[in-house]
Amino acid sequence: METLVNKYYIVLSAVFMQFGLLSFSQQKANAHLICWPWSGFFQSYAVEVDVKDASNVTCLYAQWMMKFLIKYETNSSDYKNASLDLTSTVTHNGSICGSDTRAALLAVQFGDGHSWSVNFTKNNGTYRAEFITFTYNTNDTAVFPDARRQGPVTIVVKDAMHPVQVDNVFVCHHTISFEAENVTQIFWNVTMQPFVQNGTISKKESRCSADTPTAAPTVLPTVANVTTASTTISPAPTTAPKPENPVTGNYSLKTGNKTCLLATVGLQLNISQDKPLLINIDPKTTGADGTCGNTSATLKLNDGNRTLIDFIFVVNASASVQKFYLKEVNVTLLNHQNGSVILSADNNNFSKWDASLGNSYMCRKEQTLEINEDLQVHTFNLWVQPFLVKENKFSIAQECSLDDDTILVPIVVGAALAGLIVIIVIAYIIGRRKSYAGYQTL
Repeated sequence: METLVNKYYIVLSAVFMQFGLLSFSQQKANAHLICWPWSGFFQSYAVEVDVKDASNVTCLYAQWMMKFLIKYETNSSDYKNASLDLTSTVTHNGSICGSDTRAALLAVQFGDGHSWSVNFTKNNGTYRAEFITFTYNTNDTAVFPDARRQGPVTIVVKDAMHPVQVDNVFVCHHTISFEAENVTQIFWNVTMQPFVQNGTISKKESRCSADTPTAAPTVLPTVANVTTASTTISPAPTTAPKPENPVTGNYSLKTGNKTCLLATVGLQLNISQDKPLLINIDPKTTGADGTCGNTSATLKLNDGNRTLIDFIFVVNASASVQKFYLKEVNVTLLNHQNGSVILSADNNNFSKWDASLGNSYMCRKEQTLEINEDLQVHTFNLWVQPFLVKENKFSIAQECSLDDDTILVPIVVGAALAGLIVIIVIAYIIGRRKSYAGYQTL
């Protein structure tokens, strides 16, 4: 019978001030919980699982940290964002070693009915994470207050990891994330090896792309800090210096070999929380993901696992002429070192960027999307087509009114004519009054 020895650590980003030790026992396993109490902004438990076979030899080893960002519907039909973290009470029911013909399974359960597992398969001297299964329970009112849907909800992510040599251990210290069905799963400080050979964790590492030297450095995006200008006479008001416009990026989605969504845009975030910030999104470090459909499409942009921006487009089928438009924007800022959420905001009441179905929408001038009172998204050189893309090219563009300079000509001409008419009427009235003055009664 397989046994498991699990350890759950609370990991801090600062030096701990005090130390406490708590131990407990579980059926078929020994487990220990070590806690360093801390009242900082972010707190998360690391999980270490050592699965042993019937001979008490390690066959699967994993240590990692994770958290979940979940968007759910409330009883009032609006949407809220929930953050779900591991708790100090974690079980490991169902984890199995696996073999050449049997998949290995790493499974944990935590909180009020939440669970997470990853299925590993082995083929031709390599292993890979075939799929990740995450189940969250909206009956947990502490995490999902006023949730409309009640009970467990399961999300499956397939092809979650590239193949790794079976005698290597997979390591990824940087944050990696997966998004599916309104759920973002975030992982960091990952060390995993299924199908451990001879009970010994390998010394050879297979690193994730974010950890490799060629990867973009994990620094904060380009930020322009707000400064307060002042003189010796009197202090000037606080103003934000205008940074350079963001670089325009080209993004696309495919269904099979066919392009289904095209977007060209420069993006800038304007954050007005504790300290105002302007952040330019760098296309060189930003990846695109999402889904295409007949009536809705989602473009998910991930700037180095630091900034997540989702654009949701829908088709207005009730109109006489079918049009698409931008319905919703979600923005999440993460701490790249520990995966903590710095800011999360969304707005699902937009009716912008509309164009006839089969056409594209273009706006070269700067536009502003108001996410909430603390966050704005500025767009530059926008060109988007979320539906009916043909031959991997944009269709005819419907331009925004900001780009249409030709409308100024009729406006100016019309204003001039109106002014001329007013002058003629006034002159006529004055002339009539003077003519009446020559025929006064004697």
